[in-house]
Amino acid sequence: MGQQQLLLIVLGIIIVGIAVVVGINMFVASAQDANRDAVILDMTNIAMAAQQYIRKPRELGGGGRSFTGFVIPTRVDTTLNGTYTIRVAPQSVTIVGTGVEKGRDGVNNVSATMVISPGAIESTTVNN
Repeated sequence: MGQQQLLLIVLGIIIVGIAVVVGINMFVASAQDANRDAVILDMTNIAMAAQQYIRKPRELGGGGRSFTGFVIPTRVDTTLNGTYTIRVAPQSVTIVGTGVEKGRDGVNNVSATMVISPGAIESTTVNN
């Protein structure tokens, strides 16, 4: 084999190696984004349940204009997307969702925080 052929083979191997590494990185980033979006969607469903709770009279099992007593419905406290916890105050609920994929730092899992008031979702913050 000539030197030119060996050089082309080595160059081809390097290019394929770089393409594989880039492909793996793109796949990991896509999985992180998909899990982050799914966690935020689950948190939005919990927020809707909290909004229903605060608007429902106490006589019908609601909060009667207060979030006090609200708990995450058991069907959504842990899903395939992640786990969810809440901190309840009379006029706000803070939901913390932790996903199943590792986040951007590669150590901690994807997570987000959502704050809900009686009238709206006040903020959604992506933590990792």
